[in-house]
Amino acid sequence: MPWNNSGGPSPWGSPSGNNRPQGPWGTPPPGGSGRGPDLDDAIRQAQEAVRRWLPRRMGSTGGGKGLAVLAVLGLAAWGASGFYRVQPDEQGVVMRFGAFNRTTPPGLNYRIPWPVESVTTPRVTRINRVDVGFRSAVDSGSITQRPTPSRDVLEESLMLTGDENIIDIDFAVFWRIRDAGEYLFNTRNPEVTVKSASESMMREVIGRTPIQPALTEARAQIESQVRQGTQAILDQYGAGIEITQVQLQKVDPPNAVIEAFRDVQRANADRERARNEAESYRNDIIPRARGEAERMVQEAQGQKDSQVARARGEAGRFISVLSSYQVAQDVTMRRIYLETMEEILRKNPKIIVDDRLQGLVPLLNLDTGRAASIPRNATPPAVSAPTPPPVPQPPRTMPQGIAR
Repeated sequence: MPWNNSGGPSPWGSPSGNNRPQGPWGTPPPGGSGRGPDLDDAIRQAQEAVRRWLPRRMGSTGGGKGLAVLAVLGLAAWGASGFYRVQPDEQGVVMRFGAFNRTTPPGLNYRIPWPVESVTTPRVTRINRVDVGFRSAVDSGSITQRPTPSRDVLEESLMLTGDENIIDIDFAVFWRIRDAGEYLFNTRNPEVTVKSASESMMREVIGRTPIQPALTEARAQIESQVRQGTQAILDQYGAGIEITQVQLQKVDPPNAVIEAFRDVQRANADRERARNEAESYRNDIIPRARGEAERMVQEAQGQKDSQVARARGEAGRFISVLSSYQVAQDVTMRRIYLETMEEILRKNPKIIVDDRLQGLVPLLNLDTGRAASIPRNATPPAVSAPTPPPVPQPPRTMPQGIAR
């Protein structure tokens, strides 16, 4: 820098000509000529500002105290600049000389001021979204509004199922920062990492799932498996990211074969309906037939038991009569005759007339059932009582167990 010797004040306070005031640093070194640049004026103005702040008496003791006060004030201001506040939805990441040192919770915290330590406060409660298989019209990093698919990315959405069919899947991955330190320093591009891991896991899960469950009842299971698998991959990377949800947006066959696939689906639905109707008819007719068969078997069994019991009773009665007859033949024959005649006479109308009577009086027939068949003036025929067979004399000693 050239020295100012042509005129005006010198930055060292020493005059280069006559009547120039001396500065605190003495006479400037010789050499150079001409007017200096504007930097000299800036230095002079800074010196004047320092003189205004320092005490007027610039003795050795007073000047030292002033510099000490300035040093203390500057050191206090520098130390106070280390306080910083972390908001409730943020997490503080402290870096010492540019390298990760620690994380701090929400609230008032302290760090060693610049240039030793610096702090970054990313928002860790914000839910971010990554779209796979399509590009939405809104910002994919925001969830304030539902995305509207505007463009389908076939190289991401077309996948091979477990039964070797092709399926078109669009899905969204929702994630947030779990550990700000790992999030900032372990991955170069966290959003691309989340997208790649989730797409890889979705292809793995779809590769194990047939197309029919993937289109119908297995959607929730697919979402859960993809979320867990993606989280395991990110934990292995140490990405400091938590997957909160995986949401399937569209699960369809490719557009080129969607109509044929729908025809197959309708045919399958008709087949299932016919199968259900046949199953319903089967469930109705089979129990009814089984009940009818059981009823017939029970009736036959009852008829069988009744006939067998009746036959056994008749056989037992016959055997008992036979036993009585073998013990007392005459008495048994007499009893059987009387029982038989009692049965015959009880069922038929009868008129008994003693053959020793002379001149019968006409009979007033009170039997209304036969009144029309008998003439009014007709004399009823005389019926002779049947002559019973001669009663044999019973033996003197009657065997026990013989009735009548």
